[in-house]
Amino acid sequence: MVSNFHLPPIGFGPGSQPEDDELSYLQLPSGMRSYSPHLPEVEDASALAPALRLIAELADAAEACAKGGVAAFDLTVLDAANRALMAETLGQGEVAMKIRGIPALMVQESVFAGVWSVAGAGTDRVEIGAVPPAALSRAFEPYLAAAGIAHPRGGQVVNAPALAVELLDKSASYAGGEAHVVNLSLLPHTEEDLVWLDAVLGEGAVTILSRGYGNCRITATAVPHVWRVQFFNSMETLILDTFEVTTMPEVALAAPEDLADSAGRLREVLEAIR
Repeated sequence: MVSNFHLPPIGFGPGSQPEDDELSYLQLPSGMRSYSPHLPEVEDASALAPALRLIAELADAAEACAKGGVAAFDLTVLDAANRALMAETLGQGEVAMKIRGIPALMVQESVFAGVWSVAGAGTDRVEIGAVPPAALSRAFEPYLAAAGIAHPRGGQVVNAPALAVELLDKSASYAGGEAHVVNLSLLPHTEEDLVWLDAVLGEGAVTILSRGYGNCRITATAVPHVWRVQFFNSMETLILDTFEVTTMPEVALAAPEDLADSAGRLREVLEAIR
């Protein structure tokens, strides 16, 4: 008589696999920074009236710039106490920029998205907008000149020439609109490919660090409209490596909704400290 019962195949089921072998996953970004209001302590509001008026003007400008445009406010007209109140109120947000050239500029987004502190030789101001204008106008000024497609290549340069042709073609034809993205993380390439591409494209004047989930490093090349955008997780492991052909990578921009929200938050802080 043949039994209908069959033993399970050997090597399957609970306890059949080694207990010390665990699946290992690449750690994803974590620990997102978020807005938390900070209310400076003001003992004498009359002495700090210039800074309080400026905060109100920043709120109005943020509301207006949510519909488009930019605005700038000179901080050098403030005395030390008023300047200190502005610094304490604005704080430091997620995005920082380094703009090389003359004058070199350091840009720090405040805790209010779209409100930027811009500092350099003879420069101390707050700018309101999606991104500081200098980050756009000076982005592709060569810090390291682009060597071009004719740059000598070694034997291990395999796929980079085709990528360079694509990026240079998209750069030449870019007239605004949707970004063209080349995802290096999904394409086969050698280390020599990346070194050759870096030489071909050069390096521009603007470097941006955006901190949200992990870090995003954005570097302008010396080729118009071409940016290198790299995402790292909280362990500083590169998890996404791309080139973007665009005016400015979206991750560095303050959206209109961000600016409108910043206007409301600035007014809330102003009411609380008056």
